[in-house]
Amino acid sequence: MFSFKTPDLTQYPPRSPRIRLGGYVALARILDKARAHLAGTTGEYQWNNPLDQRFLAFTGLSAETFLAAVQTGRTDSAMLEWIAAAQKTPRQAWEIAAWSHWLENLAPGDAKRHGIFATEITRHCPNRDDIRTLFERLDLDDYVTFGGAA
Repeated sequence: MFSFKTPDLTQYPPRSPRIRLGGYVALARILDKARAHLAGTTGEYQWNNPLDQRFLAFTGLSAETFLAAVQTGRTDSAMLEWIAAAQKTPRQAWEIAAWSHWLENLAPGDAKRHGIFATEITRHCPNRDDIRTLFERLDLDDYVTFGGAA
């Protein structure tokens, strides 16, 4: 059974990184992975991966502190309140919007990430040339991993 409280990422993917909570892209996905990590049901997903670390760096939160807050059982709304209160310098709405726009359009980056990106596209859909951003690749990978045809 599907549960956002204790997601089982061996049975279904986390939410898309495009879903925004409090204006933050990726936060819903990060929460799903953190909750699954605590439940031992991450499957092939990784908590505190580079995407998660980008969010944590932007908000100034540590992975340990964030995970401890998730472990208390806070809802998405309660986590948003906690994030705002836990930041040493709370981010303004315009900063969150700009950061989210930047992350949503982020290309692979360095040569190592380009290699990983190319390997994933080759594995899932070698004839497509429309997968260009990190979020497009993550959505494609989630879809194919759980039975979709690219």
